[in-house]
Amino acid sequence: MNRKLFALLSALVFASLALAACGPKATPTEAPVPTKAPTEAPVVTEAPTEAPVVEKTAVVGFTASLTGKLNVESTRQNNGFQLWMEQVNAAGGIPLADGSVVKFESKSYDDESNKDRVQELYTKLATEDNADFLISPYSSGLADASAVIAEQYGKVMITTGAASDSTYQKGYTLVYQAYTPASKYLTGSVDLLASLDASARKIAIIHENDKFSSDVAAAAEAYALSQGYEIVLNEGYDTGTTDFAPIINKIPADVDAVMGGGHFADGQQFAKALFEKGISAKFISLLVAPPEPTFAEIGDAAFGIVGPSQWEPLAAFTPDFGPTGAAFIDAYKAAYGEEPSYHAAGGYVAGLILQKGIELAGSLDPAAIKAALDSVDMMTFYGHIQFDTSAENHGLQIGHSMVYIQWQRDASGALVKQVVWPAEGKTAEPVYPIK
Repeated sequence: MNRKLFALLSALVFASLALAACGPKATPTEAPVPTKAPTEAPVVTEAPTEAPVVEKTAVVGFTASLTGKLNVESTRQNNGFQLWMEQVNAAGGIPLADGSVVKFESKSYDDESNKDRVQELYTKLATEDNADFLISPYSSGLADASAVIAEQYGKVMITTGAASDSTYQKGYTLVYQAYTPASKYLTGSVDLLASLDASARKIAIIHENDKFSSDVAAAAEAYALSQGYEIVLNEGYDTGTTDFAPIINKIPADVDAVMGGGHFADGQQFAKALFEKGISAKFISLLVAPPEPTFAEIGDAAFGIVGPSQWEPLAAFTPDFGPTGAAFIDAYKAAYGEEPSYHAAGGYVAGLILQKGIELAGSLDPAAIKAALDSVDMMTFYGHIQFDTSAENHGLQIGHSMVYIQWQRDASGALVKQVVWPAEGKTAEPVYPIK
């Protein structure tokens, strides 16, 4: 190759390189920046909202003797029932099968210790006040008057403070008794006397002329006669009697025992009159009054007197339903400032019986509660509870037994109650003879 051709080729190569150097530079391709998915707000899962518990209110209707001769016993019965109701409500009520709960309120009136007033007021409770359940007034006569109204209007009624057997022999199906029946009230006194003195044979029976006391007296007489005793006097006195001298003067001088009485006011005065008259009986057993703590206000006249009691604070039953005796006593004292009598315990246990029926039924339906109460067989602080379910005696109490107290003196000379019968439950030996 000659020099001219070589020079020409070299110039061409050089020119092409220069042009490339002067051209636009390629922009380097950047790696794409990854795009994050937008952050979503976290999903908050709320706990499912529970439906509020449906609360029902059941109205319990009753009358109480805020005035009249039955005021003492009736007031304490009312106190006991109110204590039960307050405790159930404070605990949240009674759960029912449908998930609701029932609490209670009461509707009550003063029956003035008057039978005619009772029927008028219980009709009002059942029809105008729409009471769901009924509790009886205190005393057998008033309870008997109210029971027919309960049955007529299809209301479950718990009777308390009412012992006469005959109320439960009228074909009622919704009336249930808390007390040991009247037919059993003084039979234990006859048994106690027999255990103390096999030679005692003469008994005088003096009683108030009301339904309860007359029923008790008739049953005591029949039982005593069956046990070989002689009834040397059986006489009644009018309700409201304050002068017992005429009837006490009829008691034979050689009488071994005096039994009877009626309610608190007359029973306390009768015991005082027997003491002041110097009756020589070795054994005295009276209804209703002796178990009341205030019976001892008559002083020496109370000493040695025996009384049947539906329940005593000294009694130590082990309940399978409801509070212990100690818990009931403490709560009652805190609420009312006094020791509960058996009338107060009877009011409370009326509530427990109703509660048991509702719990077993899981319902407020009267038919379901009736079936539940027919099946009840429970032990409470008050004692055993069970009902006769036969057509002849439906609702009669067959589980509960009486205890018998006697007023004695402690080491300091103060009057105190002791349980003296039955033997397996006694807290002291009976004082006999008392004269």
